[in-house]
Order: sequence, then structure tokens, then C-alpha cells
Amino acid sequence: MPDDRPYDIVLFGATGFTGALTAGYLARNAGPGCRWALAGRDPAKLEAVRERIGLPGLPLLHADAGDPASLDGIARRTRVIATTVGPYLSYGEPLVAACARAGTHYADLTGEPEFVDLMFTRHHARARETGAKIVHACGFDSIPYDLGVYFTVGLLPEDVPIQVDGYLRGNGRPSGGTLHSAVTALSRAPQAARAALDRRRIEERPAGRRVAGRPGTLRYVGGWALPLPTIDPQIVARSARALERYGPHFVYRHHMAVKHLGGALGLAAGAGALAVLAQIPPARSWLLGRVLPGSGPTPEQRAASWFKVTFDGRGGGERVVTEVAGGDPGYDETAKMFGESALCLAFDDLPEVSGQVTTAVAMGDALIERLRRAGITFRVLGGPKA
Repeated sequence: MPDDRPYDIVLFGATGFTGALTAGYLARNAGPGCRWALAGRDPAKLEAVRERIGLPGLPLLHADAGDPASLDGIARRTRVIATTVGPYLSYGEPLVAACARAGTHYADLTGEPEFVDLMFTRHHARARETGAKIVHACGFDSIPYDLGVYFTVGLLPEDVPIQVDGYLRGNGRPSGGTLHSAVTALSRAPQAARAALDRRRIEERPAGRRVAGRPGTLRYVGGWALPLPTIDPQIVARSARALERYGPHFVYRHHMAVKHLGGALGLAAGAGALAVLAQIPPARSWLLGRVLPGSGPTPEQRAASWFKVTFDGRGGGERVVTEVAGGDPGYDETAKMFGESALCLAFDDLPEVSGQVTTAVAMGDALIERLRRAGITFRVLGGPKA
């Protein structure tokens, strides 16, 4: 990447709820050696964010998701672009394309499988040519799971079949942007299936190794484990395919953990109802109107939120139990994960990979160390490495 670019990081979408939190995080943690800027289409809103984070000299750049030329302009001027502008399926592709052309590293917060698959089929090859790292899901989707499994696998024997089960516990409230992305994804199941099939047709698979990532099954494990059908097991599986350390046969199963059967059944019923309503246009419009993009919980609500993900890993006759934990998952910790991902891509000594890659493949140990210093815990609860 050319060294004469004026910025290390450009944050696109800083006027949204999570974007503003990320801007605040970078203001506190980027350090004086980081050359960074805010980008968006509304100068007044950008100025308001700049004033709120207390950096009056921070550069403001014009960029509009609907204006590809403006996105090319910012992509050519920075080493890393971090974008919170979603739903990504609606607004994300032009920026991915601009970064792939310019050889600029890209990070986002998407949890939309269809978007990730489409970006692979359309822009992975070009990004590999230019050296750009295209890294999706750099927030609560999917860093705790991707890096948590990576951390767990590293504690198990090498060159053996490995299985890891992940169990999420916690509380928190979704933002308007998160709700809109989720409802949009649920309403496009056939399109998502086609995008996944198109990806499988061109994606290289590891020779002589088998990898699977999927939601778990309903079962009792001292509490109730529910299948969690998010993008996270797909991301984990892509890391496993790319990294031989995951062994010759790797399986990851993804769960939500609750204490009581009533709570488990309630969550399952709610998820089913949301999926059904998302298929009906009037109901979908009603759902999307309940919470507007750019909105989110209060500081007090966020302060009371937390998450813990427990990983049960087995391989080579050994078992290890680990945990990744932090505070408010959807906002404060997502802003932290996202900000540290951008800083990691900009400044750390990272593996020589390019194209569409996961956080584990692109940043791995370097990002875990950053997140630990920032207050997110990665620890061993039990097993031979405890």
C-alpha cells in the first residue's frame, strides 16, 4: 500500500448511533500518531460528532454511499476504511468495490450473510490483486466467536480432529440499524441461499480437510442450549478453512444459553414470529418502523448490559473450556472491537493475506492482544492449559 496516503483510518458513518460511539472510542484511544478522519454526507452532522468527541481539528471528508466517485476518493486517501453504514446489503457494496480497487483495507459491522457472500463473489479476486484486506463482521458479529474459537483451538493439540461448542449468555438491546439488518436478512432467505451457492461454486476448499460451522441443537447442558442461527458459525468455519491449525476435521456448533425451559421456548417462539413477520411486506414495514436507524439504548441501559461466551473445545483426547466476556455487547463493546480492528489493520504487523478474510485470519493474535488491553477478557476456565 502506498505510504503517501494522508490518512491511516477513515471512519464512514460516524453520525449514526454506533458510528458516533466508535468515533468517541477512537478519539480516546487512537493516539497522537494516528492520522484519522470522519466521512459522511452531512457536514453539519459530522461537525456535531467532532464537537462531541472534543477534537476540533479532526478532518471531515465528504462521502455518500450513493456516490461511487466520492467513495473512490476517500478509499484512495486512506490505508483503512471502517464503515458503519448499513443495512450493508442496501448501502455497502460501492465502498467494498472502492477499497478493492484502491488496495485499501476495509472493516464493517455486518451480520448479513447474503452481503458477505455477494462481496466475495464480486470483489474478493480484485482485493487479492491489490492487497486489500476486506474484513466483515468486526463487532459483536462476529469477533467474540471467531477469535474465541481461534483462542480455544490454539490450546488444543495440533493435527487432530477438533470440535468446539460455543454458548452465549448476556443481555443487551438491539439498535435500530441492527433490527433493520436482521429483518432485511430474514426477508431475503431465497436470495441469501442463491448467494451462498454462487460463493461455494468459486470458493477454494482446503484439500484433505473437513470443516463445518452450524447452529447447535436444543439440549440440556446444566441449562438450556438453543441453536443460534446467526452469521457467526459461518465466519468461524471460514477461519477454520483458511487456517490448518484447526485440524483435519473441525466442527463448530453455536448456541444461546438460558437457565430455564420457559425462557428457551419464549426465545424460540419470538425468533420464529420475527422470521414469519419479515416475509409479509406490511408486517415488515411495521417492524422496521418500531425502531429507527441511528437510535439505541441510553448510557444507563448500556452500563447494565454484558455478555459471556463459553467455548467447550475437545480434540486429541483433551478438553479445554474458555470464555470471552465483556460489557454492553451491541454498542460499547462493539465500538471497542470495531475501533481496535481498524487500529490493528492500520498499524500492526499482520499476516500477509488479502481478499475477503475473517478477523481470525487477518488479525488473529494481534487483535486478541488489543482487545485484552481494552478490557475484553479471553481466559481459560478449565482443562490442561488452565
